[in-house]
Amino acid sequence: MSQNASPPSVSPLPRRIMAIWCADLALDRWRHSEGYQRGKGADAAPLALITETAHGPRIAAPNAAAQAQGVARGVMLADARTLCPALEVRPSDPAGDLAFLERLAVWAQRWGPWSALDPSDGLLVDVTAVAHLFGGEARLLADVAARCDARGLATRAAIAPTAGAAWALAHHAPSGTILAPDDDVAARLAQLPVAALRLDNDVLLVLRRLGLKRLGDLVGIEGGTAGRDKLQRRFRNRKSPSANPLVRMDQLLGRVPEPLLPVVPVTAPLVQRRLLEPIRHRPLLDKVVEDLAEDMARALEARGEGARRLQLGLWRVDGEVLLRELELAAATRDPAHICRLFADRLDDIDAGFGIEMLRLRASWAEPLGLAQADLDAAAEQHGTSLAACIDRLTTRLGREAVQRPVPHASHIPERAQRWQPPLEPQPASQGELAFHTRPLKLLDRAERIAVLYAAPEGYPRRFSWRGQVCEVARVEGPERIAPEWWRERGSTRLRDYYRIEDEQGRRYWIYRNGLPDDGRGGMPDWYLQGLFA
Repeated sequence: MSQNASPPSVSPLPRRIMAIWCADLALDRWRHSEGYQRGKGADAAPLALITETAHGPRIAAPNAAAQAQGVARGVMLADARTLCPALEVRPSDPAGDLAFLERLAVWAQRWGPWSALDPSDGLLVDVTAVAHLFGGEARLLADVAARCDARGLATRAAIAPTAGAAWALAHHAPSGTILAPDDDVAARLAQLPVAALRLDNDVLLVLRRLGLKRLGDLVGIEGGTAGRDKLQRRFRNRKSPSANPLVRMDQLLGRVPEPLLPVVPVTAPLVQRRLLEPIRHRPLLDKVVEDLAEDMARALEARGEGARRLQLGLWRVDGEVLLRELELAAATRDPAHICRLFADRLDDIDAGFGIEMLRLRASWAEPLGLAQADLDAAAEQHGTSLAACIDRLTTRLGREAVQRPVPHASHIPERAQRWQPPLEPQPASQGELAFHTRPLKLLDRAERIAVLYAAPEGYPRRFSWRGQVCEVARVEGPERIAPEWWRERGSTRLRDYYRIEDEQGRRYWIYRNGLPDDGRGGMPDWYLQGLFA
């Protein structure tokens, strides 16, 4: 054999993509939470999940009984009740559905090395070179159907060389359809509707008006250069794949690649101790928990994270598992703080014949960077941080017994904050509402004052509050705040706020409730609502 002979070439394996469509994902998730089975019990009556829109509630997911009476997805709730007066509605949960779909994507990696989301109700799984592990692609699809049905999910699946072709077959062909690598993709999919291209509704409307109703019609146009050029000119400004049928067609046929973002499962930090001898006494248990807390601190530090929720599991000799859970006000990896909090939760532990294994898991972690501590300041500081204080109070008194103020998106001062438990996630900040100066102290309830002013619509010159007359030296304003029309009645009056300072340098925040000629009452009243520093 010649030494210059090249090694035999290895042809790459044909790519295989499996698309899984959960046709009733939102309803199946609702049924599971309510303990119903598909088509039985309360689900046998007309029911639909609704979502709130700017124009009122719309139908998000009707069940089979509601669809049989003409209720379709996307129609207004008022129109749906006209068709089906007995329709029952429940609120939808898009965020919960997406989180469930992400967990389902991780679970679906049992059939392939990676999976990707197809929002809002589908998955894409790479099954290249793995079908033989299940006895072939047909048995693979049968396993998908059986396992999903066992979880209460109504699914349709298909396998094809491209993600676009697999999606089209899963949505518009019989469930379990397989497109072989050597099949003519264009010919096999020619009878599918143009909706199989995953296009926007307005693009589908344009194609139907042009007489292009099936994929075979687009393939016929592509056969001639002139036809494709005309279609390209019509959609030349559409850069998004979902708005350009030619791009979607090229992706479906494998002419251009379609990037997919795999779902990467995030494993929670976990440490455990298997004991040589079971323990029954509290001092030994505290020592093991201390060791676990130190191991968890090292694991979190290596990931650059801090724990917000910790779960401690204790396995007894008789097989019973005892669980204790902590939620923290701020991310931490301080072993001493973790041990102090768990000490209150272990008082009622019944060790039985002994505990043989302990496991500590951080089910919720947040980024927490490394920080260089000030040794001198740490030696002088003997107090407790606010987060540690909240954790201790919450552990001893309960989650609902401790409240904290959080900002709320409202221009009305008395509605600009709300109280909630400290362990609940803080709402998104409303930075655009912070461009006006607010006083350091707001009164619990605005107090009425008597004001002397030059004109009814002018600024104040003198006012009386709590029996004391104040001469106004400086005035800044007004700052007008209109009523919240979506919450209040039409008779609610607007407010004009003034920042004023008296002759002694004291500063107040007052407002006039209404205008003299607004038609919503008599002369406006004046109120004092806050005090500046």
